[in-house]
Amino acid sequence: MATVPLIDDEGASAEVRAVFDDIRATRGSDFINNFWRALAHDPALLRATWERLKAVMGPGALDPLTKEMIYIAVSVANGCSYCAHSHTAAGRAKGMTPEQHGEVMAVIGMAAQTNALATALQVPVDEAFLA
Repeated sequence: MATVPLIDDEGASAEVRAVFDDIRATRGSDFINNFWRALAHDPALLRATWERLKAVMGPGALDPLTKEMIYIAVSVANGCSYCAHSHTAAGRAKGMTPEQHGEVMAVIGMAAQTNALATALQVPVDEAFLA
């Protein structure tokens, strides 16, 4: 359950409606998900988060599916069920296959295990790996 009521279109201020309209136009969908509806309580935060997300997830050196798969990995590692589900759906919409999803989950699990072992053993970073 959300800690704040979700802002529907009827209850949205003009500033929030403008962001919602941009989300719809950018995504080519009428759907505004609950994350944005929760952030709508703070219109400045809503706009700033949307603008930053558009920039980060927009065209760049990484292809859109790779970006979604990274988002899934970080969301799982951070324990954010909402984001893991949201970006898994987005990854599937961008062509992620069940096999790719399975490999992402395997990499997350492997990284979590080896990260924990390296941390527990306090393994010093190899000189060759230092930037």
